[in-house]
Amino acid sequence: MSAGNNTKLGIALMVATSVVFASQDGISRHLAGEYNVYMVVMVRYWFFAAFVITVAGRKAGGIVAAARTSRPVIQMTRGALLAAEICVMVTGFTILGLVESHAVFAAYPLLIAALSGPILGEHVGWRRWAAIGVGFIGVLFILKPGLGVFDPAAVIPLIAAIMFATYGLLTRFVARDDTAATSFFWTGTVGAVGMTAVGVWFWQPMTGPDWLWMGALCITGSLGHWLLIRCYEVAEASAVQPFAYLQMVFAAGVGIVVFGELLEINVVIGALIVVGAGLFTLWRERQQS
Repeated sequence: MSAGNNTKLGIALMVATSVVFASQDGISRHLAGEYNVYMVVMVRYWFFAAFVITVAGRKAGGIVAAARTSRPVIQMTRGALLAAEICVMVTGFTILGLVESHAVFAAYPLLIAALSGPILGEHVGWRRWAAIGVGFIGVLFILKPGLGVFDPAAVIPLIAAIMFATYGLLTRFVARDDTAATSFFWTGTVGAVGMTAVGVWFWQPMTGPDWLWMGALCITGSLGHWLLIRCYEVAEASAVQPFAYLQMVFAAGVGIVVFGELLEINVVIGALIVVGAGLFTLWRERQQS
């Protein structure tokens, strides 16, 4: 099998990516429960930016080639949007927990499908619109508005999903002109600058053990991104993307085992509906391409 079409290796790398990112989410939940979210995300981005710059420096053309873009404003918007989305999502972890946050966040591929028409000018057929509608019924199952008192905090991961979907669409848009290495470079550097501008005002001294957890957070973040890049290098995105949903399963496991979160039946049913609808939209995209 040639590099670029090794589906088995791609799936293995996507499963590994899901495990690493789920671990990162658990560490984020712990640290953000003890310290300010902006500070935690800022330190994580310092390491991420160093990793991105190191990767760029080792490639042909170096940092200058990686930074060269024909769409600097959109690249900066992407970087800032992802940093803000991480802050929102980690806040959701601390308020709602990993299980519920990830169940709602799983709707982001449906949001990408829904927004790809107005933002990218892509055609979205009636079958995909039907799947998007079914998926949002699943989200309502999880949020359960009208049953007792609706928790406004449940909207936090939905906001994060909208932000991440927009980031994903902007990434697709710049991919028409820029390489993946360029987008990766701008994601790390712009995020680090933006988070430093915010996070330094919220600095708190950390304990020794929590610095070890912070180190683990930085390593899992960079390792997760490296695995994801390798995954897309060896296999087609449409073949491996369904396995990205495993992050929700692994993160829920961390939430239940480590943090003692409960798995409510409405969240399970809603998550299954959302994932089913998401897998259908991925399948339709693959059929049409």
